[in-house]
Amino acid sequence: GAKKKAVCPGLGLFYTVLSAFLFSLASVCLKKIEDVHSVEVSAFRCVFQMAFVLPGLIYYKTGFLGPKGKRIFLLFRGFLGSTAMVLIYYAYQVMPLADATVITFTTPVFTSLLAWIFLKEKYSLWDLLFTLFAVTGVILIARPPFLFGSHVTGIEGNYTDHLKGTIAAIASTLSGASTFVILRKVGKSVHYFLSIWYYAVIGLIGCVLALFALNEWRLPHCGKDRVLLILIGLLGLGGQIFLTKALQIEKAGPVSIMRTMDVVFAFILQIVFLNHLPTWWTVGGTLCVLASSFGTAIRKWRQSVKKTKQSEI
Repeated sequence: GAKKKAVCPGLGLFYTVLSAFLFSLASVCLKKIEDVHSVEVSAFRCVFQMAFVLPGLIYYKTGFLGPKGKRIFLLFRGFLGSTAMVLIYYAYQVMPLADATVITFTTPVFTSLLAWIFLKEKYSLWDLLFTLFAVTGVILIARPPFLFGSHVTGIEGNYTDHLKGTIAAIASTLSGASTFVILRKVGKSVHYFLSIWYYAVIGLIGCVLALFALNEWRLPHCGKDRVLLILIGLLGLGGQIFLTKALQIEKAGPVSIMRTMDVVFAFILQIVFLNHLPTWWTVGGTLCVLASSFGTAIRKWRQSVKKTKQSEI
């Protein structure tokens, strides 16, 4: 038979960089929205997710509920995933873009910690060191007054909002890490599209209920905000598609490392479009978090390569 055409070398990493760029553009659009609550933005994002996933569910004939023994895990995955999205959108709105983006990169570190607690996976001294690096980075970005004094510079608005955004970003990171632990528990028995479907449906229901409870449901007043909402949905969807394609043709280790381009783009776009220079505290925190993220990704990659070689032997 005809040989399968080889994948272009580096294509998966290119998809990862493109995904990072699209996600960063979506974050800039979110910062530019003037009168739309983060929960409403999340609701629009869920609608786009559902529109993308529905044809896939029909094509692959996965059903809409999933295996009976896995539904409870899918419900928790949907709730935690949508909660992480709402929280990080709120963080993007009230604190510098680069700061919020950097905090999200502590997710792999906290995933290792939660997997050790709930899945009894190995947690070494290296993992503890990477966790301490991540926590140090977050502290440098948050700059709590009891350590740095009452006069904190280089933030957007007042420090109260900055602190709320930091707490929201950390909570988003923990929620995101929890979803990865749940997906590991579920394994490959549930199709990827079905996982996203739960995430979008539960997220939409939760966002709509929250908007009515907060009395924040309203259509954007101007055409610019409406265009930005559509762009956020399209760019977020595009970023997820390219990230998925990258993981299909490239190993997870290099993809995790290349995803740090999110931070680079966040810094560049924050300076160019938002006219906000990062402080040296943010740069120091970024280096700590990236060192932690790099270390975790490389260690997991080496472990997976070692297991592959052992299985081949």
